Amino acid sequence: MNSLSTTPSYSHIQQTLTPRVHIPPHIYKHPAAILLELCTSLQELHQIIPLIIKNNLYNQHLFQTKLVSLFVKYSSLHSASLVFENVENKNDALYHTMLKGYAQNDIFSNGFSFFCRMVEDGVQPVVYNFTYLLKGIGEMGDFELGRQVHGLMIVNGHEGDVYAMTCVMNMYAKCGLVDEAYKVFVRLSERDLISWNTIVAGYVKNGFGGKAVELVGRMVRDGLRPDQVTLVSVLPGVGHVGDLRVGKVIHGYVLRSGYEGHGNVATALVDMYLKCGSLSTGRVLFDKMSGRNVVSWNIMIDGYAQTGDYAEALMLFEKMLDKGFKPTGVTLMAALHACADSGDLARGQFVHRLVDELGLHTDVSVMNSLISMYCKCKRVDIAAEIFKNLKDKTRVSWNAMILGYAQNGQAINALNHFRLMKLKNIEADSFTMVSIISAVAELSILRQAKWIHGVVTRTCLDKNVFIKTALVDMYAKCGAITTARKLFDLKTERHVTTWNAMIDGYGTHGYGMEAIKLFSKMENGDIKPNNVTFLCIISACSHSGFVEEGKRFFSSMKKEYDIEPTMDHYGAMVDLLGRSGRLTEAWDFILNMPVKPQTNVVGAMLGACKIHKNVELGEMAAKKLFELNPSDGGYYVLLANIYASASMWDKVTDIRSKMEERGIRKTPGYSSVDLENEVHTFYSGSSWHYRSKEIYDFLETLIDRIKAAGYVPDNDSIHDAEDDLQEQVANCASTHSEKLAIAFGLLNTNPGTTIHIRKNLRVCGDCHNATKYISLVEQREIIVRDLHRFHHFKNGACSCGDYW
Repeated sequence: MNSLSTTPSYSHIQQTLTPRVHIPPHIYKHPAAILLELCTSLQELHQIIPLIIKNNLYNQHLFQTKLVSLFVKYSSLHSASLVFENVENKNDALYHTMLKGYAQNDIFSNGFSFFCRMVEDGVQPVVYNFTYLLKGIGEMGDFELGRQVHGLMIVNGHEGDVYAMTCVMNMYAKCGLVDEAYKVFVRLSERDLISWNTIVAGYVKNGFGGKAVELVGRMVRDGLRPDQVTLVSVLPGVGHVGDLRVGKVIHGYVLRSGYEGHGNVATALVDMYLKCGSLSTGRVLFDKMSGRNVVSWNIMIDGYAQTGDYAEALMLFEKMLDKGFKPTGVTLMAALHACADSGDLARGQFVHRLVDELGLHTDVSVMNSLISMYCKCKRVDIAAEIFKNLKDKTRVSWNAMILGYAQNGQAINALNHFRLMKLKNIEADSFTMVSIISAVAELSILRQAKWIHGVVTRTCLDKNVFIKTALVDMYAKCGAITTARKLFDLKTERHVTTWNAMIDGYGTHGYGMEAIKLFSKMENGDIKPNNVTFLCIISACSHSGFVEEGKRFFSSMKKEYDIEPTMDHYGAMVDLLGRSGRLTEAWDFILNMPVKPQTNVVGAMLGACKIHKNVELGEMAAKKLFELNPSDGGYYVLLANIYASASMWDKVTDIRSKMEERGIRKTPGYSSVDLENEVHTFYSGSSWHYRSKEIYDFLETLIDRIKAAGYVPDNDSIHDAEDDLQEQVANCASTHSEKLAIAFGLLNTNPGTTIHIRKNLRVCGDCHNATKYISLVEQREIIVRDLHRFHHFKNGACSCGDYW
């Protein structure tokens, strides 16, 4: 049986292929020859060469051969080549040594050229020449060239050499052709442990962990015992498929075989348990490891980060530093992941300083992680500066920046970077498109949505399930819910996120019954709802007033699907109850929650109190919110509006005074409309627009027309969120931003054209009522997307049925 342990040594091949050249015995005993034998570094070699030249030994075949071998050994290929070219009677061994040097130093193009020259010079290739080439081909991923070399090996009679064919298998696996590797494997006349390990590792590296596990089982049945290499190769495959049962079986074998003390095996076990979701077991093994290295620390830190335990991930990171371990780029990327997803900017900046101290600012992957961290920590300005100064930007760099802009509400910057990326001929991938589609969805501009859909189609990425899901979500968020459903129905492959996007789309458009029907269809299919699905369907019920249905879904989530409610689910339930006017029930729900309610839950309660003008419960909710987040101006404004609706002006003044004392500012309300490739934004009472006088004149006439049709201004709505109290009284609700945006849209579009308005806050009652009448007198459909949902106004009615 051939194996690495039984194959002839390189020195043996060198002896058999070297022509018998007569070398005087005294040459071997010369001090220069002895020094060459004792040489341990390139620096020493350069000190010996003058002695060789001084004694006229440079042209001696022994010294030439030894010099070539040593220069190759110390990776000085240029010097080796100079010596090689000066040899008059080159023997085959010299050629083999030079080829080995090119292969070992990853200079594949030079190595392959040298191989071709070697053949042209009449040197008969030996098996190791081919294996050197296969190594370089595998690293390059050039499977076509690999096939040619494989064919040459067969022609030269090496098909029966197990070691040689194992190298062929490894090459195919590295080129992503693991099936080709398996064909070679099954044709082997005999299989040693190395060949089994190679095919197992090949399947794991190509993402076929289940097949790798199956092969290890066959190997054992064939009488071979897995060694350390087998275990380290197959355990990542077990982790990828998440088969904890098999992982425990392998763990048992590790203990019985005495491999638990080997650091690489123990690290692979920790990694497997973490990937199988058994974080506690992985941590126990990690804590027991006597010889932890940076890799094991990295795996543990990343494991906590991936499972969402960011505090523990960062604690481990700090402990690793305290233990004196030098972090690698992988360590810092795992720590940055934890900082990013936890929003811990301070620690993220500490890691940034470590990056600079360790000289890793040239590592593009680390810098990409920094960009993502700053974006997720709401410092997209710092991320943009890093991106600007990054010399070797990759597609991942562009993706991180585009997604960062999209996540931070800077959709225009995201689009501009996407266009710049295309100008630089950097090919977009599925991640790029999902990011830019989400930016377009945030803009809520249908024209842009159609443009990006066309880009997706032209780049042949429209078959990707995640891109198709993003398109469904985008059309829904751009007001084209019918188009979104058409795309959804065209899909043959649907991910759970696809169903979630469509259900959520129906919910935000107020089509609660359609959302419920779709949810039922999903339950009867192969893909089962997850926690996000339930959040979407409960929210859909809330927007449409289906209280009992929403309560039933919340109950079934735990009972039928064993899904634990998150804080978002509790918030959706409070919104469901409160929006419908069941404020006491909503408050009792909060008081009886099994976990401490957070701002989103109590904020939903305060919003419901504002809708239904309940001062008592509003004060109680506001008190809790001020304790949880005393710097959020939105809660102060809501409470002030509740007081204003009850004509409690002294308390309104008190709230405004507290905001001024604490330097708290509320979010200014604005509305935007897209016309002629330009987004026009309006603030309440603003007059900076170059056509302001025309807009206000038209709006005044329009208000008179809708009054004649039955519109009565709602003075209570004067107190809604986007105006300061003084402005509210002085300007009245007729200057609210959505009215200005609608007026501008009507002035600049043809009769019958649908107008799309985007508003950053909740639509107030007066504007909602006015827009219904505007749609009636102008015979226009007006689609308004506010902070929470869509309103489709047509023929004097709204799709929400006045329930929002």
